[in-house]
Amino acid sequence: MKTDMELRKDVEKELKWTPGLNSAAIGVSVKDGVVMLAGHVDSWIEKRSAENAAKRVSGVQAVAEEIEVRVPDDSQRTDEDIARAAEKALAWRFWVPKDRIKVIVDHGWVTLEGEVDRHFQKESAEDAVFFMIGVTGVTNHITVKPKVAPTEVKTKIEAAFNRSAAIDAQRIKVTATGSKVTLNGTVRSWHEQEQAERTAWSAPGVSEVVNNLKVEF
Repeated sequence: MKTDMELRKDVEKELKWTPGLNSAAIGVSVKDGVVMLAGHVDSWIEKRSAENAAKRVSGVQAVAEEIEVRVPDDSQRTDEDIARAAEKALAWRFWVPKDRIKVIVDHGWVTLEGEVDRHFQKESAEDAVFFMIGVTGVTNHITVKPKVAPTEVKTKIEAAFNRSAAIDAQRIKVTATGSKVTLNGTVRSWHEQEQAERTAWSAPGVSEVVNNLKVEF
C-alpha cells in the first residue's frame, strides 16, 4: 500500500506525463488515498485530462478537483459565438440527432439538453463541444430514452466483459431490470471501473447504468 506522499509524487509525475496539460499550475495534495487537485488551466479539456490522469494512478481511492478554467484573452469568445460553433460541431456528428438537442451557453459554460436513443450519442454530443476553444465547462443533461426494447441485456454485457482484456469479468455481477443495469463487485482501477460502465452502456436498450463497483488494490 502506497503512502500519501508516494501517491502525491506519482500523481504529479502522471500530470507531467500527460500530453497537452500544463501541470505547473496544478497543485496536488493527498489524504488517506484521496487526491485533491487545485489550481487553474486554460481549457475544459485540460481540466478533464488532469482528473483522468489522477485516476490512472494505482492506489488512488478517489479524486476531488477544484481546478478553475481561465480562458486566455486570445481565446475568449462570446456565448453566441460558442453556441453557433457548438451547433456546427453537433451537425458534423451525423449519428447525433441534433434536432433533438438544445445548446445553452452562459459565460462560456455549455449545457446540453434533449433526448437521444443511445448513450454513445449522449457522449458524442458532449465530446463535440468540450474540445472547443473558449468553453469553460460542460453540463450534459441529455437523457437516454431507447426506442429499442432491451433483450438479453445481462447476457450481452457479460459476454462483452469476457471479451475485454481490460475487465476481470469474474469479479463483476451484472443485474438487469428492464432497461436498467446495475454493476456490483470489485475492480482493480478507476480505468477498469469506467470501462465496465462504458461497456454496459453499449448494450442496446439500456437507459440507465448504476455503477456500484468498488476499486480495490
